[in-house]
Amino acid sequence: MIRSLPIGCVALMLLASVGLAEEVVQPDAPVSFEKQIRSIFRTHCYDCHGAGEEHEGNLDLRLRRFMLTGGENGPAIEPGNPDDSFLLQRIRDGEMPPGEKKLTFDEIATIEKWIAAGAPTLRPEPEKIGRGLGITPEERAFWAFQPIRRPEIPMFAPQDSVRTPIDAFLLTEMRKRGLSFSNDAEKLILLRRAHLDLTGIPPTLDEIVQFLADDSIDAYEQLIERLLASPHYGERWGRHWLDVAGYADSEGYTTRDDVRNYAYKYRDYVIRSFNANKPFDEFIIEQLAGDELVPLPHKNLSPENLEKLVATGFLRMAADGTGSGAPDIELARNQVMADTIKIVSTSLLGLSVGCAQCHDHRYDPISQEDYYQLRAIFEPAYDWKNWRVPTSRRISLYTDEERAQAAAIEAETKSVSAERKKRLDELITQALEGEVKKIEDKELGEQLRKIYRTPSGERTPEEVALFKKHPNFNINSGNLYQYIGTSREELKKFDDRIAEIRKKKPVEDFIRVMTEVPGKIPETFLFHRGDHKQPKQKVVPAALMISTPEGQPFHVPANDEQLQTSGRRLAYARWLTNGRHPLLARVIVNRVWLHHFGRGIVPTPADFGSAGQRPTHPQLLDWLADEFVTSGWNLKHLHRLIMTSTVYLQSSDQDSDKRQLDASNQYYWRKPVIRLDAEIIRDHILASSGSLSRKMYGPAIPVKEDFVGQIVVGGDDTRRSIYIQHRRSQPMALLTAFDAPIMETNCEIRPISTAATQSLMLMNGDFILKQSRKFAQRLRAEAADDMRRQVQLAWQFAYSRPATETEVDDAVAFLKQQLEYFKQHPPAAPPKKKGEKTAPPAPAPELLALTNLCQVILSSNEFLYVQ
Repeated sequence: MIRSLPIGCVALMLLASVGLAEEVVQPDAPVSFEKQIRSIFRTHCYDCHGAGEEHEGNLDLRLRRFMLTGGENGPAIEPGNPDDSFLLQRIRDGEMPPGEKKLTFDEIATIEKWIAAGAPTLRPEPEKIGRGLGITPEERAFWAFQPIRRPEIPMFAPQDSVRTPIDAFLLTEMRKRGLSFSNDAEKLILLRRAHLDLTGIPPTLDEIVQFLADDSIDAYEQLIERLLASPHYGERWGRHWLDVAGYADSEGYTTRDDVRNYAYKYRDYVIRSFNANKPFDEFIIEQLAGDELVPLPHKNLSPENLEKLVATGFLRMAADGTGSGAPDIELARNQVMADTIKIVSTSLLGLSVGCAQCHDHRYDPISQEDYYQLRAIFEPAYDWKNWRVPTSRRISLYTDEERAQAAAIEAETKSVSAERKKRLDELITQALEGEVKKIEDKELGEQLRKIYRTPSGERTPEEVALFKKHPNFNINSGNLYQYIGTSREELKKFDDRIAEIRKKKPVEDFIRVMTEVPGKIPETFLFHRGDHKQPKQKVVPAALMISTPEGQPFHVPANDEQLQTSGRRLAYARWLTNGRHPLLARVIVNRVWLHHFGRGIVPTPADFGSAGQRPTHPQLLDWLADEFVTSGWNLKHLHRLIMTSTVYLQSSDQDSDKRQLDASNQYYWRKPVIRLDAEIIRDHILASSGSLSRKMYGPAIPVKEDFVGQIVVGGDDTRRSIYIQHRRSQPMALLTAFDAPIMETNCEIRPISTAATQSLMLMNGDFILKQSRKFAQRLRAEAADDMRRQVQLAWQFAYSRPATETEVDDAVAFLKQQLEYFKQHPPAAPPKKKGEKTAPPAPAPELLALTNLCQVILSSNEFLYVQ
């Protein structure tokens, strides 16, 4: 079986206890097969007794009458008599289901109540039933599979602090619980909040002064527009998308973990797309099928076509060990496909379909056939029987002109290479004749000369034996210098000439893309229990049945005759983004909400199914989804709506009365306090110290292992974190400590942990120590020895606000205490480094004291969190 599936299934089982909790029947509530029992059986029983072609013990639990008929052991249930029902006896005894995962007490009680009530159904059962589990009206009625309908906006009076429809939906729920919005946050808090939310970089001193001085009624709205227009917006929000896309700069899967030298172009495509506010439907279509929009052959590409091809890097993000020594190559190929489907389904559909690779999904109405029909959409590009390793999937960016220029330059080098070979042959002959002259036996010398000139594969055994006795005749270009002292210099002149000529050769660049082989369209088969070695019936490409409106299947054309490719991915992408899909828009707006508020309206952003959590505000979710589509899939429009709402503008301060009513702030009576993402913590430190480079795009900055074994930046360490190489086997220590993902497949949601390693990293890490010193040097450069001025500047650089008088007094007292200590305990001068004539002087006590204060500031909660 595919290695990742048990992990996914286990995760779903753990979530199910939360997601299905509302299905537990209350003592006085009616119970039916369709509403309660079927979901329990789907989770625990249908793998063996319903989903497959054959049923264990000939027992089929899909219908009530099948249970009455029973199997090899007779009827499974006795309506009205739970104690005599064989099925319930086996469940109570723990014999069924097999394995460690058993029914809960509540689930067993629900089955008991159902049988005791006569095993009722809501409607007459069908006379015939097809293979598998099908989809019931109750499953189709689940909230996530319903069409998106724009709800009516609740009406409120002007004094109710309702700025946007978002506020109206939220306040409706608040009022039911005696809650209301908090007051608006202070101006500087909003400035810092907006900057870090949209760009991940704090405001500069000039921006702080400018915003405070702007008394216009739309000063805040203008701020939002400036930040949305900033090129750093794409860096901040592109990183969110790269998480769900599973972006990595290495192949993973095997210990070799080969570097993906051209993956960065997909990262840059994402950043540019966010900055350009590319309509999100177009953004999705390009990533799923950009290659099918570009005519073949993929040569002499226009910038527009190049962008479409680079976009398909989305489908090339899964770990791929097929070119780096995977021990079971067929398993590795199919794993690439399985991981790609997981990335697509969790990022776009909000569903974990991987469970259906081995059997019908245990919680959601997704059949195993559904899974392989979805796989068939991508199989022409990922044909596991006619596989292409990563390096063979690259596309050269050489134009015809550059290719001709390169060929001409290579032709020029050939003449120099011929001269070199001629001179090399002369030198070898010179060396050979020199050795022949040393042989006193002229006949032997002639014989050795002849053997040397005879190709090694054509020598007789006797000649081979004789030649071994005279190793000094084994003359070649590698050891020629031992015979003629100046050979090296002569040949190097030829090599230098060739190198100079080749400098004129255009550099050949490549892109990492997903493409199909024209004319090759493989068949897709359902694998028994997910095992590629056990193919069963052939399937056709299609979307998940549960996601199609009114249950009408969407079968993707197997081969679009109008295209040079199969057209499968393009047809699916266009259908997915037609505005009528029940999941896509909901999933995207939920992720945007998640990154603005720290949690989604649906708290499980990659699982909108029954094992996930329900939306806290379903009408708000649907209004946002419809507004998103209606606006032309305009992401920046969504930001404006959210960031100009009262719920976003309000203070994060606590209120004891409101906290008693809603301790978890589920109803948003205050703005949640959010810890910065790992990359933004690092970028914020660089910005505060004055070290941050604003350079954008380009190859990944490599990482390396430092002297203690931690992974650190191995190149320009002033670049933003999004540009640092994300190598699966070498996650950067600082970022990992603050919950940056190690990309096994993709990151559905980042955890927010509080761990000792974070404190240790901020206390002892080389990066924080170096940047604290740079921060101190920056303060001394701008404020000299004026401690109070140093403190005020530090607060503004780090917290984007002035320090209070108390904070200034406390910080100055700390500085004086530290200064006195370092004067009494001066540190030793650092050792002289290699290449230095003299050792650098010991740092001044004033710098050391200020460095310690800076480290305290950069490690503080106010620095790490956004109010």
